[in-house]
Amino acid sequence: MPDSFDLYLTAAWQTLQMVSVSALVSAIFGLALALLLVTTGPADLYARPWLNRGVGSVVNVFRSVPFIILLVVLLPFTRLVVGTTIGVWAAVVPLSVAGIPFFARIAEVSLREVDRGLIEAVQAMGGRKRDVLWHVLLPEALPGIVSGLTITLVAMIGSSAMAGAVGAGGLGDVAIRYGYQRFDTQVMVSVLIGLVVLVSVVQTAGDVLARRLNHRQ
Repeated sequence: MPDSFDLYLTAAWQTLQMVSVSALVSAIFGLALALLLVTTGPADLYARPWLNRGVGSVVNVFRSVPFIILLVVLLPFTRLVVGTTIGVWAAVVPLSVAGIPFFARIAEVSLREVDRGLIEAVQAMGGRKRDVLWHVLLPEALPGIVSGLTITLVAMIGSSAMAGAVGAGGLGDVAIRYGYQRFDTQVMVSVLIGLVVLVSVVQTAGDVLARRLNHRQ
């Protein structure tokens, strides 16, 4: 086996790369989907029930597919997008596709918890729909959105380890190739500790940021 420190360092960097890029993509498109779901219901700002039902159905379908199956099903699409089905960038595609609907539903819940009285007050004062969107919905839901993104990041770290089964690199790849396949318990335990530390850091940072953004406390 290559030098252990270099191996773990490279694997950790690969995991951070695939998770951070996937999280960014999921945050952008997932939040856009959440806003679409929240504002297009029958009694919402931009009422389009047919669009709401269609988008909601698509989100539910992708959320119901286990990641390992999605990973395999998306191989042709992954090859089309990044030109390969192995490596860090190949893992970003399925991680993003899985993360977008996951985060969208969490962000949707946070957006729907915004006090309707605030929305009605802004509209009563002549506020436009986009004013409600940018100055009420998003700011009020921001702590919950950050918490939801933290949950999404933690889920992605676990999924990135699973992606190692198809040669995506990262800590999961080390655990499978050097731990599981070679029956090396020490490698498995080392990777497990690394993942636990990474998840703990992400969760703690997300909780602290969400508390600071919550002006209601």
